[in-house]
Parts: sequence; C-alpha cells; structure tokens
Amino acid sequence: MIVRDFNKIVEDQRDRVVSDANWTSVRMLLADDGMGFSFHITFLDAGSEHTFEYKNHFESVYCMKGKGAITDLKTGETHDIVPGVMYALNEHDRHVLRADEELVMACCFNPPVTGNEVHREDGSYALAETA
Repeated sequence: MIVRDFNKIVEDQRDRVVSDANWTSVRMLLADDGMGFSFHITFLDAGSEHTFEYKNHFESVYCMKGKGAITDLKTGETHDIVPGVMYALNEHDRHVLRADEELVMACCFNPPVTGNEVHREDGSYALAETA
C-alpha cells in the first residue's frame, strides 16, 4: 500500500514538486511506484494560458478549484472548466488550457511520468526513456 500526504510532499519532498511557466505540479504517484499511471495535483496560475499536446501520454484531469476553459485545437470547441468538470485527452488532443482563476487540478498520466518532466517546445512530455 502506498500512502502519501500532499502537505508532507510539498514541505519535505521537493523533488516531487515540478514547476514550469505559470504552473506547479505535485507528483504524488510516479512511474517508479509501479501503478501504471502517475497522479499529480497541478496548480495553474490565474491569467495563464497553456498549449499542450501529449503525443506520448494519455491524460485525464479533474478540476477541484478555480475557473477556466479548454479549447480543442482540432475542432475549435471550447469547454468551461469549473470544479466538478473532468476532461480526458483520449486522442492526444492538442489543446489550449486557460486559467481565468487559479486552477487546482487532479491529473492522471498513462504511461506514468518519472517526475522530472517539463513541457517541451511542442507542449508534450518526452517518454520516460528520453525525458
């Protein structure tokens, strides 16, 4: 059984806290935990906008706090993001995520990330072997 305390990770395990342009991700489960997915709590700064395309990963995201929107760049369709809304990038969807307020999101990645990834120029993460 794996039991982790978010607050202790933030205070004592800074190697599990990754930041990039206007976001911070607390990596609670990683590839080396052997679960087949990784689990993160991610904070996106209010007023920020992010273009992502996870070419090598599937991701599902659940909004716990804040307000924003996600736009599918293939279809142009935009969806509001508020607490209780989940989206899943089941086709490696290139998208823009906008945080009108600070967003607090619970995220799962498959395959799992190792913990050190940051977004590459194209908005993706490299696979673990090349991260």
